[in-house]
Amino acid sequence: MQKQLLLGAEAIAQAALDAGISGVYAYPGTPSTEITEFIQRSQPENGASVRSAWATNEKTAFEAALGMSYAGKRSLTCMKHVGLNVAADAFMNAAITGIHGGLVVTVADDPSMHSSQNEQDSRVYAKFAMIPVLEPANQQEAYDMTRYGFELSEKIKLPVMLRIPTRLSHSRATITRAIPREQNDLSPSGDKTKWILLPANARKSYQRLIEKQQELIDASDSSIFNKIIEEKGPMGVIAFGIAYNYTMEVVKTYNLPIAVLKISQYPLPKKLISQFTGKYSDILIAEEGYPVYEELLKGYFGNGKFRGKFDGALPRTGELTPNLLAKALKVDTEETRSIPSIVAGRPPMLCKGCSHRDLFDAINRVMEEYPEHHLFGDIGCYTLGALPPYNAISTCVDMGASITMAKGAADAGMRPALCVIGDSTFTHSGITGLLDAVNDNTPITVIISDNGTTAMTGGQNSAGSGRYYNICKGIGVEEEHIRPITPLKKNLEENSRILKEELNYQGVSVIISQRECIQTARK
Repeated sequence: MQKQLLLGAEAIAQAALDAGISGVYAYPGTPSTEITEFIQRSQPENGASVRSAWATNEKTAFEAALGMSYAGKRSLTCMKHVGLNVAADAFMNAAITGIHGGLVVTVADDPSMHSSQNEQDSRVYAKFAMIPVLEPANQQEAYDMTRYGFELSEKIKLPVMLRIPTRLSHSRATITRAIPREQNDLSPSGDKTKWILLPANARKSYQRLIEKQQELIDASDSSIFNKIIEEKGPMGVIAFGIAYNYTMEVVKTYNLPIAVLKISQYPLPKKLISQFTGKYSDILIAEEGYPVYEELLKGYFGNGKFRGKFDGALPRTGELTPNLLAKALKVDTEETRSIPSIVAGRPPMLCKGCSHRDLFDAINRVMEEYPEHHLFGDIGCYTLGALPPYNAISTCVDMGASITMAKGAADAGMRPALCVIGDSTFTHSGITGLLDAVNDNTPITVIISDNGTTAMTGGQNSAGSGRYYNICKGIGVEEEHIRPITPLKKNLEENSRILKEELNYQGVSVIISQRECIQTARK
């Protein structure tokens, strides 16, 4: 079989192609972006086509993937952990409807918040929805589990979550591919009642989901991805997903006599865990993220023998590491690393020549005239305007929140109520907030900083490119208060004047700041 050197994200993409997907649906978000990009570059070798353009947001991506599943084809949908919040409505209800063609939901979590506003654990959503979770420990398992996930999905008629952390998504290893599979034939579902979630249908479907749980537990008990690795010594470790890699590194490095149970498929395999836990009185629970399984294990077997994140053996925040595991296993690692004083911190900054720089210069110049400076911000490169030298942004909470928070502040009496949002974020989840403001004629000024791309995640296409004026007009913003500007130093005086005029307007106004991203311009 063919061998390839791939990122974990790319191994998932290659596996999905080899599993016969007909479409991938995603919105770019680190650390999941490379999955879709790889598929866009690497269509199937048999000449079949795979739909792979970017979706407007994670909700539309998930729903389209579900629609492809309804048609009988296999589909992959990808997002980062906070993107699952956006897709949650469809995600939860897809567990009730079930699927037709295989549907794998790949969610990339970001422990330590390398590029995210929180480090939530997507396994909580899967537990909530009562669907299986697959957690690969390495790149080969990422490939194998993706293929297995489609088979499992079609067998149990449910979506399957594939959960990966940043370290696995963005590290490389050699994987061995299996023989590619053809795409499914078009065969739309004939069972209309399961897809129409009227209460009478949904009650029956929900009951079926409950009854299916034992089948999912049995599948975990027989899964090749759940197994006892070592049975020696007085102490045991139950290691989940990538934590298994860290566990084995510690065990081998320090030659520890420790028993290890590897689990990479949820729901928990009760028979296997009972077999393992019955032999040891001291068991460490190693999992990346929240103590999701630790809580369940303590519920099943009591608190007495388990250590983990609840009792402080491992930290509740940040990434799991081999050193943290070694200390929890009572090994003296003699870690003495320190950062030399000559090394200076280098905080992130906007690129030289970035259009956002000239926009913030104009914003700061105008806001100096007001006793309090408040600028509601959003998710994107321009969030760096919160840092020196600009110190301009007051808030950054979630995708699209700049407009709606500015509206709420204006409703409370704040003047001026100014917000900035990127072009891709505006189409992702800003449009509806602007519509609320139009309906209430709320006095806010919205700046759409349009650099023509989804710059923060690598320059993917932006869904509304070239149409922002018409979108705002169609929503109901008055044409005379949709003001295009070009953020350049030579235009500072004019841009400041336009911004001041719209801040003084007691209604909804939109300033569209348009200049190409310097990085995509170079390309």
